[in-house]
Amino acid sequence: MLRRYKDNRQSDKLGRMMKTRAAGGVVINDEGKVLVVSQRGTSWSLPKGHIDFGEDALAAARREIYEESGIRDLEFIRELGSYERHKIGVDGGDDRSELKEITMFLFRTSQKELKPVDPENPEARWVERSMVALLLTHRKDQEFFRRVERTLGE
Repeated sequence: MLRRYKDNRQSDKLGRMMKTRAAGGVVINDEGKVLVVSQRGTSWSLPKGHIDFGEDALAAARREIYEESGIRDLEFIRELGSYERHKIGVDGGDDRSELKEITMFLFRTSQKELKPVDPENPEARWVERSMVALLLTHRKDQEFFRRVERTLGE
């Protein structure tokens, strides 16, 4: 039996692994740089987070991008696809208590200033496209970015 939470999380009744839905984006600025955010000051990721109850993936992506970077001026381009990965643990490895299904979107922005609103995501940076995968902490995030990178200019 699955237990459902108000923010779209699920776990079995023994509380083993929780499955969650998340959304986020690859955000490109006018200089062609990509937005990357720090999670708890210990890891680097593309901006993303849990989809709240009653929220669709695109709305969640916009909200998470704002919370993690301060960017509100977003032009939606297209959906980039989905992938799964475990939550990043405090040691930087996989926390197997949570498996995320992450839907990602492509956005453009002319907004340059980055001012994260979420205290758990204290830093955001514009990064050269060729350096993004090298900065991302989680292997699955790296793989996803490498897979979509060649399509970002289209």
